[in-house]
Amino acid sequence: MRKFRIVRQEGKRNVERNIEHYNLDMIISVGYRVNSKRGTKFRQWATQRLKNYLVEGYSINKKRLAQKQQEVEYLKTGIRIISRAIEETSDEKNQQIFSIFSKGLTLLDDYDHEQLDKKGNTKQEAIFPTYNDYMSLIKGMHSEFRSSVFAQPKDNSFKSSINQIRQSFGNTDIYSTIEEKAANLLYFITKNHSFVDGNKRIAAACFVYFLEKNNMLIKSDGSPIINNSTLAALTLFITNSKTEESEIIKRLIISILNRNKHVV
Repeated sequence: MRKFRIVRQEGKRNVERNIEHYNLDMIISVGYRVNSKRGTKFRQWATQRLKNYLVEGYSINKKRLAQKQQEVEYLKTGIRIISRAIEETSDEKNQQIFSIFSKGLTLLDDYDHEQLDKKGNTKQEAIFPTYNDYMSLIKGMHSEFRSSVFAQPKDNSFKSSINQIRQSFGNTDIYSTIEEKAANLLYFITKNHSFVDGNKRIAAACFVYFLEKNNMLIKSDGSPIINNSTLAALTLFITNSKTEESEIIKRLIISILNRNKHVV
């Protein structure tokens, strides 16, 4: 036990008093060693408190786990219902709509279970636009976004962003598929914040440009592999994410590209 001189408010006045402070580790240590009636009572009291905390803590965690499991079951049930609806409906348009939502639910289920795709599906020799190619694209965006500081570079980090996806170790690419390269390109440009204004728009445009150069942007039915709303949402998702969340975000982008590649 030790006394500390502390100023605290009492009523409308600040009063300086000696306040007793106790060391919990010392109390427990002494309390479990003292051989007396008082020591015995302390041990009985402390043991009961510990037992209560363990039991109550277990009950709380058990309840949370049960709630989580219930949420998972709801999600699985939703997927099963939609799957049956796809099989039973004869309306082609409704089948397409249900299929779209089924894909989204499956993606959410995989996200919840940390089973998003780690790797892309498209292994081919990548076409890498040059720095000047990207800058020409960005320059063409000036007329759409009127701002005196739009696309004004702050440093050389944009070059770093577009070059990082070209990295290899020995003769093996670090990012082995087009999907992985594209996901990392979008992440790096967004996060590096290389321009005074327009970073998110530039990142999204370069991402689409890279996919187009590698024949990955348009599916066989003429529709884009990723729509405007999804692209905007992913870019904002990256912007507001924490550094430690980078891998899960990239895996989400890869999963979307993998699953949208084929026509439903």
